[in-house]
Amino acid sequence: MPVSGVSLFPRGGRGSARARLGEAGRRGSRMSSLCHTSAVLVVFMALAVSVGAEQLEEKSCDVIGDEGSESQTERALLKKLEPLSQMRFNVTVEKGKTENYIYHFRVCREVNSSQHDFGGLVQTDRQGRRTTVIGRINETQVFNGSDWIMLIYKGGDSYGSHCSGEKRRAVIMISCKRGVIASSFSIISEEREKEQECFYLFEMDSSLACPAEDSHLSVGSILLITFASLIAVYIIGGFLYQRLVVGAKGMEQFPHFAFWQDLGNLVAQSSFAGKTASCRASHRAMVTLSGPAGKAHLLCSRFFPIYGEDSGSK
Repeated sequence: MPVSGVSLFPRGGRGSARARLGEAGRRGSRMSSLCHTSAVLVVFMALAVSVGAEQLEEKSCDVIGDEGSESQTERALLKKLEPLSQMRFNVTVEKGKTENYIYHFRVCREVNSSQHDFGGLVQTDRQGRRTTVIGRINETQVFNGSDWIMLIYKGGDSYGSHCSGEKRRAVIMISCKRGVIASSFSIISEEREKEQECFYLFEMDSSLACPAEDSHLSVGSILLITFASLIAVYIIGGFLYQRLVVGAKGMEQFPHFAFWQDLGNLVAQSSFAGKTASCRASHRAMVTLSGPAGKAHLLCSRFFPIYGEDSGSK
């Protein structure tokens, strides 16, 4: 039963409730705005990461032909040239006032990856700033000889009035030069006075095109090196063992010192016996001779006087 004249809310209660409701609404609006902003940032970050990953993953050479029928020899040659893929090569050509070009070349990489045009060799007109793709890395051929590698980019931009309007083609001759990873990139000529099979010819030097060097060591040299290595290991290892484990000092540190000492004495005794036998024979045969033979006898008597005495006693 309601009581007349008495309010169910305390004085000022309705205003305070409205204020709290308004504050809660504002908080909800801020939270919604923050959630929306966070979602937008997440989307932008995901796009940036995907674009960055795409840029980092550069395209490489694609040999002409289906993936299952590609030549393993060509794949092996392209792998051999892989150290050149991080390098850029440029050459400037000036022919009078009408032709002024810069040629940009990369091995199995796009010259300008932001263009996504597979251009591995690109010509830039320095006057009109117009670029022309000479050859593309997605149409690659490669073969080699004893000391050279031929890299071909096909599928370039089409000719205008030359070569029946066919697509341009770049031919790069990589010649062997030991001691340099890459040098001397230059253009040789442009063959465009034909109806078909026109091309741009370039050349450069690289040690990657060189054949593997054969060993010039003979069997005797290899055996001698092996024997010397074993002797060195024996001496060093024996010295360390005698010094650190046995505790030897001085000459006793030499491995098997007593054995080598006895062997040296035996060799010296054998040499001494041979010389004395020679002098004994010389004295008996030449005791009456003079000249060089007498001098030989005198020399033997000087070093081995006992045989001189024996001969005198006889």
